[in-house]
Amino acid sequence: MARVVILDYGSGNLRSAERALQRVGADVEVTADHRAAVEADGLVVPGVGAFAACMRGLLEVGGDKIIDHRLAGDRPVLGICVGMQVLFDQGVEHGMQANGCGQWPGTVERLEADVLPHMGWNEVDAPEGSVLFAGMEPGTRFYFVHSYGVRRWELELSDSIAPPLVTWAEHGERFVAAVENGPLMATQFHPEKSGEAGARLLRNWLDTL
Repeated sequence: MARVVILDYGSGNLRSAERALQRVGADVEVTADHRAAVEADGLVVPGVGAFAACMRGLLEVGGDKIIDHRLAGDRPVLGICVGMQVLFDQGVEHGMQANGCGQWPGTVERLEADVLPHMGWNEVDAPEGSVLFAGMEPGTRFYFVHSYGVRRWELELSDSIAPPLVTWAEHGERFVAAVENGPLMATQFHPEKSGEAGARLLRNWLDTL
């Protein structure tokens, strides 16, 4: 049974994520303990609310260092919702800029859409070879709740490193719905609120641990 830590830094649907992971077979602990978070088979970084507030909470528990430590050892990390957003360089909300963890270049900003927040079920466009979406039919829907997102993928291609797999969705415009980058994976939607599709995605992630 895979040991998974959900990082408790004061943000996110900790208990719903805990229950969802337990249902698909993980041994789950919700904690901010640095050692437990580094040594677990998998780490989940949740997040709900404003980018800057989530970053403050993450920094207070050393979450940025935990993520760095795990990735340096090729140990899996899964970001969810704002837990995905904080992996990028920066977020801009209400005219204020906050630095993120900088794992990927890019800016989290307000979506251009007639209706915000983007709340409800939406299809995603997953690339060929995706691990997270393996075995899922085209048109599979996931549950989103957000007004901000990454509108452009800015990581430059390299001849020596395989490019990340980027999944897109659309609400008013296209935005990044998920990223798979070696041990670092993330979703803008909430798999823990996405029924059987979300459970399948979490099982697929557990299979990588």
